[in-house]
Amino acid sequence: MGKIYFTLTGTKYYYGKEFLKPGMTLQLEKEPDNQYDKEAIVVKMEGLGDIGYVANSTYTVIGESMSAGRIYDKIGDTAKAKVVLITDRGIICKISKKSLSNLEQ
Repeated sequence: MGKIYFTLTGTKYYYGKEFLKPGMTLQLEKEPDNQYDKEAIVVKMEGLGDIGYVANSTYTVIGESMSAGRIYDKIGDTAKAKVVLITDRGIICKISKKSLSNLEQ
C-alpha cells in the first residue's frame, strides 16, 4: 500500500495550528459514536488531547489527500501519523506505514 496523506482540519476549534511543525507525531482515533459523522476520525497529540479531525468533506480536504471516509477502513481503531505540510487551508499529514501494515497481516 502506498503513502496515505490526509488533511487535518478544525484546529481553530481547539488550539490553533501555530504550534504544529513538520515531523510532529499525531494519534488518530476513530469516533464511531460521533453524532455528526459516522466516519469521524479525531486527531490527538500527546499532552494536549484532541487537536482536530481528519477532513471528511470536499470543502475541507486539500488536493489529493484522502478524506476520513476513504481511510476509515485502512486503519485500525487507532493509527499514528506525522505532520508533513502546514498551509492556510489546513495541515497535510501522512499515516505511519506501521499503522497500515497491521491490517495487511
